[in-house]
Amino acid sequence: MEGTVKPAHQKELFGHPVGLYVLFFTEMWERFSYYGMRALLTIYMTAKTLENDPQSGLGWTSTEALALYGWYTMLVYLMSIPGGFIADRLIGQKKAVTIGAILLTAGHGVLAIDAVWAYYTGLGLVILGVGMLKPNISTMVGGLYKQNDIRRDKGFSIFYVGINLGSFTASLSVGLVAALYGWHYGFGLAGIGMLLGLLVYLYGQRFLTHVGNEPTKEEKSNDISIGTLTSQLFKSPLQLGITVLIVIYAVYAGLTYDGNDSWGFTALYLFLAFVTGMMMMIYKNLNGQVEKDRYVVLLLSLLMVIVFWGCFEQMGGLMNLYAEEKTNRMLMGWEVPTAWFQGANAGFIILFAVLVANFWAKRKLKGKEASSLFKMAVGVIIMGVGFVYMVLASMQYEANGSSAMYWLVLAYLFHTLGELCLSPVSLSFFTKLAPARYMALMMGVYWAATGLGNKVAGVIGEKSQEAGEFEIFLGLFIFAVAFGLLVILLLKPLKRLTHGAEDKETIIHDDETEGFELSNH
Repeated sequence: MEGTVKPAHQKELFGHPVGLYVLFFTEMWERFSYYGMRALLTIYMTAKTLENDPQSGLGWTSTEALALYGWYTMLVYLMSIPGGFIADRLIGQKKAVTIGAILLTAGHGVLAIDAVWAYYTGLGLVILGVGMLKPNISTMVGGLYKQNDIRRDKGFSIFYVGINLGSFTASLSVGLVAALYGWHYGFGLAGIGMLLGLLVYLYGQRFLTHVGNEPTKEEKSNDISIGTLTSQLFKSPLQLGITVLIVIYAVYAGLTYDGNDSWGFTALYLFLAFVTGMMMMIYKNLNGQVEKDRYVVLLLSLLMVIVFWGCFEQMGGLMNLYAEEKTNRMLMGWEVPTAWFQGANAGFIILFAVLVANFWAKRKLKGKEASSLFKMAVGVIIMGVGFVYMVLASMQYEANGSSAMYWLVLAYLFHTLGELCLSPVSLSFFTKLAPARYMALMMGVYWAATGLGNKVAGVIGEKSQEAGEFEIFLGLFIFAVAFGLLVILLLKPLKRLTHGAEDKETIIHDDETEGFELSNH
């Protein structure tokens, strides 16, 4: 007797492919490790250096800590470009995620060693690991769904809950362990979380057989390498001239930067000049006006990503130090660990992610404006409004010498609602607009833009040491709201350039006839 059974990769759970939940738990533990360590970074660097004390830190100034925080968080995401390219051209997303998880496990393990060399080595390994894992696991989530499947946005929202479940549990557990036993025990716990993520991913491979595989010879031959793009750049006088001018300005701007890390900014600006030239040549090699128009919208939406994260990432830097130094954290005679405030964002995401996703889905079904560009612009505005509460906190601090905890919690609430409107939506939006043969590379560019936003956040945090928190928070509020409103004003022409990429979305399940025959013995 014979029966038809679906292959593992076509099985569904709660209306979504089972592979989504494998990636969900993998990313959950990866984010547990990353955000657990991130919650400790700035307060560890600024903690006083005391011999034989588990609470001894590096003894850096706030300016120095925020500068390194900005470079680190930028490089974590900037490495997504080579990570995406390696997956696209050489090994596929599936193997790239495995390598990234191994590097992350090693990096967090090294951070548990109480030595300065281990600190820098561990951060370096984490940077490389996230660069391999981050763009490629997101690409695999998109690959679980067929074109025009309306479940894609909800799938990314579910995936996003996994990210923040890891972040929430890390902020509480890692923060508490660090407070009770010392910084390096906290870093060590983050490493254990990443090891669990690697094990989950390896166990769930049978549900991911159809996504993230090594590119075929045909796919490699159809693709265009960076070397080819560079050679084409030299054959195009206009693009070459633009790139040369950008390179000259990059060197000038970097070398004249007023600070100790002018060499770092020179390298960053040169990298951005290279990426700009590469993006121009990719545009030239696209097929047809529709693909080119969508590519333009995709690049313009990067500005929203940079602006959003440039404001939002004050959470791990400036606002983290503000919680440590200027917030009254006493609750019924007990001092709340600073790292716990980093869990507020993740906790709110777990509470509101599905509600926000359902709100936009219902709005779209009613025929009201619910395009990805609109959601992203609204997200920037809501996030900007969150800084109003930090303005009020700064005013209270100036008046009383400390500010209440609820200002931080309210700010994180609005930042979270803004994030839910922008971040999972922008991920999904990129998978809809990016040219198929550059998918992982363009996801790398997306995460690189996130990284650039992180560096902007670090620079803003540094400037706050001179300008003052009140002025910085007020400026961020005004700029974010104004920028979001500008995007809404330009919404109609931008939507036209997408050529209906988000139209006619429906629920698409795998065809039952794609199963294979099994004999019952």
